[in-house]
Amino acid sequence: MATVAAEHPGRGIPWRPALTRLGMMAIVLVALCSLWEAFKWVGETTGLRLGSFEVNDKTFPHLYDIVGQLFEPSRRNGPLLIEVLWDAALFTAKEAAVGFALGASVGFLLGVLLAHSRLLQRGFLPYIVASQTIPILAVAPMVVVWFGGRGFPDWFSVSIISAYLTFFPVTINTLRGLTSVDPRALELMRSSAANPLQILWKLRMPTSLPYLFAAFKISATASVVGAIIGELPASIQDGLGGAILNFNQYYSSRPESLWATNLIAAALGITFFLVVVVAERLVVRRAPENVA
Repeated sequence: MATVAAEHPGRGIPWRPALTRLGMMAIVLVALCSLWEAFKWVGETTGLRLGSFEVNDKTFPHLYDIVGQLFEPSRRNGPLLIEVLWDAALFTAKEAAVGFALGASVGFLLGVLLAHSRLLQRGFLPYIVASQTIPILAVAPMVVVWFGGRGFPDWFSVSIISAYLTFFPVTINTLRGLTSVDPRALELMRSSAANPLQILWKLRMPTSLPYLFAAFKISATASVVGAIIGELPASIQDGLGGAILNFNQYYSSRPESLWATNLIAAALGITFFLVVVVAERLVVRRAPENVA
């Protein structure tokens, strides 16, 4: 036992890689904060101007002012800004989670269909790609009109907009993963009289897991962006999109509030990403050794 521990010193300490990653993240965060403050100091000291952009407290607030604004009242005699943004983040998270689930499900089903038919690939794939060339701001108002007042919750149209940004990477990566199986393994399954469903579940799906989770990571953050953008034409004030629109009106007098809202929105996107990372560790770890 001692010999094994000596040969593999990190095997008995599974938390060491996690601590290393956390340490690197902390170092990078400190470096980025230092660059922010250094750029602000240089800009204010030298009077730096980039076209019409001037570095000052209005365009480039101090990071400690942005963070400190979270613990200031959002309005006179009102709740703290962090309380308001916490409720808004939860509301947007609900929209984004539903949109992610819808988009990932539709994207996965499309990928499965396309993987089993060359004809469908040639017929539908160009249109799936073309759908992503349409600006989301052009699609959002139409979705709001289509689903508004039809028995759905007001926020459901926002989830559809979020799903619109989510389904494409899942579709493409599902197709890529399902078609990347070893031809010899595929031939062996067919020679064993395996039906398409068995081949899909026992061969194609395990092989496609790395591709799927790569798409889920992209789609998780895209679902948050889609939800925030979708709240604007839907006139929903309860989420982060409404908060951004509201604080944008007061940017000239309180720029820290808008920056703080952006900070919370970024934190929400990172949270969605980390949830997918954890799910990947749990699922891929149980995949066949040649896949994981």
